[in-house]
Amino acid sequence: MNLPNKLTILRIILIPVFVVFLLISIPYGDYFAAAIFILAALTDSLDGYLARRWKQVTRLGILLDPLADKLLITAALISLVELGRISGWIAIVIVGREFAVSGLRAIKAGDGVVIPASIFGKLKTATQVIAVLLVILENTYRSITTLPIGQWAMYIAVVITIISGVEYFYRFRKELG
Repeated sequence: MNLPNKLTILRIILIPVFVVFLLISIPYGDYFAAAIFILAALTDSLDGYLARRWKQVTRLGILLDPLADKLLITAALISLVELGRISGWIAIVIVGREFAVSGLRAIKAGDGVVIPASIFGKLKTATQVIAVLLVILENTYRSITTLPIGQWAMYIAVVITIISGVEYFYRFRKELG
């Protein structure tokens, strides 16, 4: 197994560790959760970069990488809903878009067509990661500002998620003919 695939598997293994630190009430739990989340998010960028650079793109990596990304964001969103830090509709919109786009990509993959991530897809991922981090750490910067920065970031992530989803559907429609 190559290093990029090992990094993807590490990201999947980090997900339950991240959730435990986020959900249990211990001193500095949010910091530990944020650090684990950052590490997992960084492996997302690194594994793809290494796989392409070293020409080690594998079927396993093609399957596991997007799955690991979706599992990480979904686990974070569900945990934040459980903690009452975000509204459930936010998680539903983001996770629903992931299911819809994954379904479209699977349909096209069955036809031998790969719909690569667009700039909106990459922007979506970045805004979701930043928003999750800001919501996790929101209590730590309350002494600096009472502005709901994490919530605002999450709303921006939702808007970009919707735009990205619409863009995928448009590209899918164009592929049909």
